[in-house]
Amino acid sequence: MALRRSPSSTCADTWTNGAGFIRVATALSESSSIHSDALFHLTKDMSGVGMDLMAYSILEHEPSKQEPWAEESHSLLKVVDSPSSPKASGEGLCFSDGRRKVDYVLVFHQRRHSSIRSPAGTSVSHDRLSIVSNGNFPPHGSDVAAGRGGGVLGGGEAANVGEVFMELGGAGGNEPTEPADHEMCLIRQEFEANLLETGLEIERDRESKTHGPSFTRLHAPWPVLCREAEFLKIKVPTKTVYEILRRTVCVRTCQTIGISTLIAKGVYDSAFPLHDGDYKVTRHLEERSDRQVLHEEWARYSAFFKYQPIDLVRKYFGEKIGLYFAWLGVYTQLLIPASIVGIIVFSYGVATVDTNIPSQEMCDKSLNFTMCPLCDGACDFWHLSTACGTARASHLFDNPATVFFAIFMSLWVVLFLEHWKRRQISLSFSWDLTGIEEDEEHPRPKYETILLQKRQRKLKNKKNKKKNEAAIEKLTWKDRLPGYFINVSSILFMFGLTFSAVFGVIIYRITVSALMAMSPDPETKSNVRVTVTATAVIINLVVILILDEIYGAVALWLTELEIPKTETNFEERLILKAFLLKFMNAYAPIFYVAFFKGRFAGRPGSYVYVFNDYRMEECAPGGCLIELCIQLSIIMLGKQLIQNNIFEIGIPKLKKFVRAIKDKGSAKTKKEEERPPQQWNLDYALAPFEGLTPEYMEMIIQFGFVSLFVASFPLAPLFALLNNVIEIRLDAKKFVTELRRPVAARAKDIGIWYNILSGMGKFSVIINAFVISFTSDFIPRLVYLYMFSQTGTMHGFIDHTLSYFNVSNFRSGTAPQNSEHGDITVCR
Repeated sequence: MALRRSPSSTCADTWTNGAGFIRVATALSESSSIHSDALFHLTKDMSGVGMDLMAYSILEHEPSKQEPWAEESHSLLKVVDSPSSPKASGEGLCFSDGRRKVDYVLVFHQRRHSSIRSPAGTSVSHDRLSIVSNGNFPPHGSDVAAGRGGGVLGGGEAANVGEVFMELGGAGGNEPTEPADHEMCLIRQEFEANLLETGLEIERDRESKTHGPSFTRLHAPWPVLCREAEFLKIKVPTKTVYEILRRTVCVRTCQTIGISTLIAKGVYDSAFPLHDGDYKVTRHLEERSDRQVLHEEWARYSAFFKYQPIDLVRKYFGEKIGLYFAWLGVYTQLLIPASIVGIIVFSYGVATVDTNIPSQEMCDKSLNFTMCPLCDGACDFWHLSTACGTARASHLFDNPATVFFAIFMSLWVVLFLEHWKRRQISLSFSWDLTGIEEDEEHPRPKYETILLQKRQRKLKNKKNKKKNEAAIEKLTWKDRLPGYFINVSSILFMFGLTFSAVFGVIIYRITVSALMAMSPDPETKSNVRVTVTATAVIINLVVILILDEIYGAVALWLTELEIPKTETNFEERLILKAFLLKFMNAYAPIFYVAFFKGRFAGRPGSYVYVFNDYRMEECAPGGCLIELCIQLSIIMLGKQLIQNNIFEIGIPKLKKFVRAIKDKGSAKTKKEEERPPQQWNLDYALAPFEGLTPEYMEMIIQFGFVSLFVASFPLAPLFALLNNVIEIRLDAKKFVTELRRPVAARAKDIGIWYNILSGMGKFSVIINAFVISFTSDFIPRLVYLYMFSQTGTMHGFIDHTLSYFNVSNFRSGTAPQNSEHGDITVCR
């Protein structure tokens, strides 16, 4: 079996360690650089391998005939030992020479490979053989390391090989060989050879471990950066190596393009640029790196009062992330005037609650408004004055100032959107994004795979392949039809699930209200409404949090079924589906309380029943707006506290803890334990960056709470402001300290999120108008004041809104059986 070395790298899969370790080497050259003008081949015959009988062919000076990418001469990968200390390599940020900076890191996992037993009992690999040559051929092979294998190669043979390292055998195990691993190795060799063709410089440590992550470091020289800047039409040399990785082709994977496809196929585990060293300041302030400056001036909770260094954020993370934090800053800044007006409106309600005539009339026991029972049979008549507390609380959020605030917030939404447009244009000009063109995106890995399968099926079904080999350029709607059908069906099912959850909570409220009303304990009876409302809202919150996580995963799965061609298309479809599902999940209970609760309860003698036994619930005596306020406030604050903060802080900490346990449990060689971790090791231990969609989605849902139902809860902007002050620093800390450095992506704007914001802004005007019209008592009070009031005041309003019912008209068995209020003939 002949194994060939590509000119791109010494595949780290082949460097192994264990009991059956054999190394064949000549004297090392002083230079650790490896250069070769041709691809060398090493063939070996592994049949009947013995430690005293092993034949090797000499290196052939001809290119491989099987690998088209190996026909040209390349500079082989530089394979060096890791520096003994971080300082030896620029604190883990540079190549071993301490000068060339590591711009990008590719990671793949070593795996244990099979070995065969020699007659002497030593494990020798039959599948892996690695050669490293620097082109120097010493005249004599005196330093042959043949002692650890019983003498494998004679000195004369080694003299013709040059600088050669062969490491065979690894784990000493007898696991079956994985042919796929060898194929992955060859793909990596080809890909890295093509990277060398583009001018990148590559370095990899000489790995002696048999499993675990292996790191390939990339450096882009200055001419390559200038060429890329010219290619991307940027006025300054670009720092992104990712563009080269994104365009590089692999022939072995059927013309697959880009590092993202190789990651999807499992060739590489991950790929990321390095952070600028540790985020903790260990030097003088003037010597701080960009990461340290961001940590000190931006990613600290104590810096909440400072402006964000947006230009530095853009420089370090790229325009796309810079625009997110700029948008979040503008949104948070404009919440300040909204919060001030909301506080004024709430203060007006507090100041006028004692002079509010309808509240006074509801609390006046002398008026003796006897109300009809709240349930059939078990419930007794009750006095309206017992709901005094609810009436006074309702005035805090339902007063003439609330209408003004609803109008103000409608204008505020427009102001916010226009202000952001101006800020975005300003940033585009200062960041030189005005002339940026949309890059032509390569297809997603799954799209390429399905397209390839379609082509293969077509060629297979054709009788005359030579005449009917018309290439299939893209997938059609017919290919996506099953995915579309599943999408529509699943989304309708999710809507039904959301409505079912809301209906389930309604049933809970109805049944618990009836059961508590039947209780002989007077304390329980008096707290029925408060207990039921509070517990029902908490149940709603828990259901919302659970379904939110489920809907996020479902939206991702449904988007994959649609087979979008590009990442941008995929992201936009994912955002729309996730927003639609999460919007319905978060706001369905609030919509029910605002527009449906109490509308279908019926009247005494003709109530609407659920399951033939339970009456539909009614609004509180003070109106449904106070219940809407309670619902909105608990859901909004609960989501911000639990989902946005505890989940964002707790889950990453938990994942980090689990990774630390796994790292401690994994086997490490003595060499690895003694060597300090380099920057690529530290960055690989961080959580991968998974995009800005969760960050935007979190703020968009909050924006809905602030704008859609703000007429019922004037303090919503204040709580959003307090949350966002923490959120900015929380996100900043996460990006600087807990996530791998994202690939710097260019963007002119925030994309589809602006369209969603604009749509929600228009929708908020309609919703607030409906809340004022149908949920609030503002219009009924105006009608009474100008049409029915005898004195031109609000005196008599409560009596005007209550109708009379003769208790003799109750259906049989629904009237109170033993009333504590004596003989009641009429209830209100």
